[in-house]
Amino acid sequence: MSPMTLALSRRTLLKACAAGAASLSMPGLMLPARAAGVREFSLRAAPGRARLVPEPHGETPAWCYNETVPGPEIRVRQGERLRITVENGLAEETTVHWHGLRVPNAMDGVPHLNQPPIAPGGTFVYEFDAVDAGTFWYHPHQRSFEQVGRGLYGPLIVEEPEPPKVDRELVWVLDDWRLTKSAEISNDFGNGHDMSHNGRIGNTVTINGRVPDARPVRSGERIRLRLINAANARIFSLDFQGHTPTVIALDGQPVTPHAPMGGLVVLGPAMRADIILDMMGEPGSRVSVIDRFYRDLEYRLVDLAYGETAFRDTMPDWPIVLPANPLREPNVAAALRHEVIFNGGMMGGMVMAEMGGSMGEGTSRGMGGGMMRGMMGMMHGNGIWFVNGKAAEGHVLDPMLTLERDGSHVIAMTNATAWHHPIHLHGHSFRVISRNGEPTPHREWQDTVLMAPREKVEIAFVADNPGDWMFHCHILEHQAGGMMGVIRVV
Repeated sequence: MSPMTLALSRRTLLKACAAGAASLSMPGLMLPARAAGVREFSLRAAPGRARLVPEPHGETPAWCYNETVPGPEIRVRQGERLRITVENGLAEETTVHWHGLRVPNAMDGVPHLNQPPIAPGGTFVYEFDAVDAGTFWYHPHQRSFEQVGRGLYGPLIVEEPEPPKVDRELVWVLDDWRLTKSAEISNDFGNGHDMSHNGRIGNTVTINGRVPDARPVRSGERIRLRLINAANARIFSLDFQGHTPTVIALDGQPVTPHAPMGGLVVLGPAMRADIILDMMGEPGSRVSVIDRFYRDLEYRLVDLAYGETAFRDTMPDWPIVLPANPLREPNVAAALRHEVIFNGGMMGGMVMAEMGGSMGEGTSRGMGGGMMRGMMGMMHGNGIWFVNGKAAEGHVLDPMLTLERDGSHVIAMTNATAWHHPIHLHGHSFRVISRNGEPTPHREWQDTVLMAPREKVEIAFVADNPGDWMFHCHILEHQAGGMMGVIRVV
C-alpha cells in the first residue's frame, strides 16, 4: 500500500486498527465453503473519456475505473476470496464501497468511519469473502453525489455454485447523465434544488455506459437479465412490452419467483433485480422497453430486435428458483423494535404537519417552522434532510441506533416527506416484512428498500455483522443533504 499523506485523528486510527483486526473474518456470519486461493483485481479511478452518446457528438470527459464507464465487471464464484487493489488517480480523495456485499466493517469503504480515504496517488487494498451469490456493484462513498455522477461505478457479480440454466445472461447497468449540448457532464453537482427535491435527474439515459442501440434477441431463448440502477437519483419502472418478466432475485438475494406488480420492474437508485425473460416475440419483430416511472415523462429505453430465425419453437421449462444465501432468519416475534422517521426537503413541513409532527429538532410545529428550516438548509447547502430529527454532516456520526449483536431487530421506518427515498443499510441484508401495516407478499430480502412519500415500511434482520454501519438514502443528493445515520452493532 502506498503511503498516505492523510493525517489520521486518534479516533479514526483506533477505529481503523480495530476494524482491520476483524477484517480477515466476520464472526457471526454463516459462510459457504471457501474455494482455494484468492482472486486478485485492480481498479484505478482517474479522469478519462467515455462514448456515452453516439456521433456526431464526441466522447464525454468522465471519471473512470480502468478507463471505462462502467468500470470492469468483477465476477467471482460464491465463497471465493477477493483482493482488490484500488489506486486513486483523481485529484481528490476517494474510497470504494461494495454495495450489498456483507463485508467486514474495515472493508466497507466509508471514509473516516471504516477507513482513511485514499489520498490522490495513494492505494488501498480491500480483501473479503464473497459470502452471498448475487448481483452487486461498487462505487465511491467519498463525495459520491459527484464521483458516482461522473461515472465511477461498476458491476460485481457473484455466481451461484450451480446457476439456473439459461441460454444467455446479460448485465445492464442503468444510469442517467445531465449533459450539456456539447455532450459534457454538467458541473452543477450538489445544487440546492436537486438536494431539496428529487435529486439529480439527468437528461440522457445509458445502458452499460452508452445510449443503447437495439438489443438483438431470438424467439424462444431464455435470458437471465441482471439489472443494476447506478443513477444518482432516477427511479426506473421498466415495461417489457408483450413480455412477462419473472423476478428471481432482488438486491442479489433470491426471492420466490414472481411477476412484478403491474408487470413493471421498479428499481430505485442502488437497487438490483435479476429477472428471467422468455423471448416469446415473433421472428423479425421489434419490441420496446419503456420506462414509465415519472408521470407523463415515459420514454423508450431500448428496443429488443428479434432475429429472422427462431432459436427454438417452444419455451424451455427449466427450474428458475435460486438457492438461498446463508442469511440468518430474524425472529420477528421476539425482535427489539426501533422507530426511524425520515423528514425534510421541499414540502417537508407540509407533510409533517399532515402526519402530526414537525420538521427536525428545535423547529416550530406545523408547516411554517418546517418550511423555514428546509429553506435555511437549502441556503447553506446542508441540513436539508433529517433522520430522527438530525441532519448528518460527514460520515463520522454518533450512532442513531445501537443494536445487540446476533439479536433480531425490526426497524419501523416512516417516510414523512413528499419524495421517494431508497433507504440502504450497509453490512446487512434485511427482510421487508410490511408496507403501511400490510404484510409483504414475498418477504423479500433486500439491502435497499424504496419508500414512497408518506409510506411506512418495516424491515427485520439479525444484526450479526459487528461495527458502525451507514444507514442512508441512496438518492445521493439526499444523502449529501443530511439523510444519513450510523447504526452500531455491538
